[in-house]
Amino acid sequence: GDQELALLMNAVQHACKVCANAIKKAGPCDLYGLAGEMNSTGDDVKKLDLISNTIWIDTLIGSGVCCLLVSEEEEFPIIIQDDQERGPFCVAFDPLDGSSNIDCNASVGSIFSVYRRLSDASGPAVLEDILRPGSEMIVAGYSIFGAATELVFTYGQGVHRFALDPSIGEFLFVEEIKFPVDGGKKIYSANEGNLNSWDQPIKDFVQTCKQTGYAARYVGSMVSDVHRTLLYGGIFLYPADKKSTKGKLRVLYEGFPMAMITEQAGGIASTGLYLGKIGRIMDVVPQHIHDRCPIIMGGERDVKAVLGLYEALENQS
Repeated sequence: GDQELALLMNAVQHACKVCANAIKKAGPCDLYGLAGEMNSTGDDVKKLDLISNTIWIDTLIGSGVCCLLVSEEEEFPIIIQDDQERGPFCVAFDPLDGSSNIDCNASVGSIFSVYRRLSDASGPAVLEDILRPGSEMIVAGYSIFGAATELVFTYGQGVHRFALDPSIGEFLFVEEIKFPVDGGKKIYSANEGNLNSWDQPIKDFVQTCKQTGYAARYVGSMVSDVHRTLLYGGIFLYPADKKSTKGKLRVLYEGFPMAMITEQAGGIASTGLYLGKIGRIMDVVPQHIHDRCPIIMGGERDVKAVLGLYEALENQS
């Protein structure tokens, strides 16, 4: 019954289709490789990063229902000034997550989160409209560009999975995603190149996984790794470590949306021990638009095992 939200979601699905089309044509159109610059968070920018960013920005502004946009590729927020083009929604997005994998044709995707503004609608939005806990989001979702193009999102009641039918150019409903009750397949997903910098509980958990029949699966694209975790079960970890004390993944357009989807699918999304306490990702309050937080998310069986190790360490101290 929310026509403005319907317009926003129509813009999102359109952006996902256009990005999917650009990725399909990347080889013949010479769109692989670096663009020769770095983004706001210090990552090397690929040509397709810039194209996807432009697609998302133009599509969201063109919807007429957004007032503030935050992109991984933009150092500063985009605040829409024109009263005629402004609406009630603040959207944070990573236009092409996992783009370091794009040149080898591995799965990548787009991630987004949506807030409804709190400030006076008679003027431009303010930064405080989006620097809020994830628990105040109204929509979260992602699109994955792999063997098929899929769109997964939640309005806060269940997780809806759609797949793009290329013959008609429309997303068709597939299923409601729910974590397997028994925790699903025994899979852990983490960048073990950071092993020596991890907290001891993370090291202990991964070592236990290796001794109890778990398989390691890590693509290096958050969209791909979380999508598999949602469907098959297991756990995805990108914890804080000695090099990155707040973790590496960004809160507004990576941590929050994936945490909301994980929880709505029946899983748990935790920061682990962060800022002196164990907490939900959704309760983190971002200090700036590109703020980061640790990520431990997946089925209850595995996430509780990690948190149990943190609690045991706290009790010892």
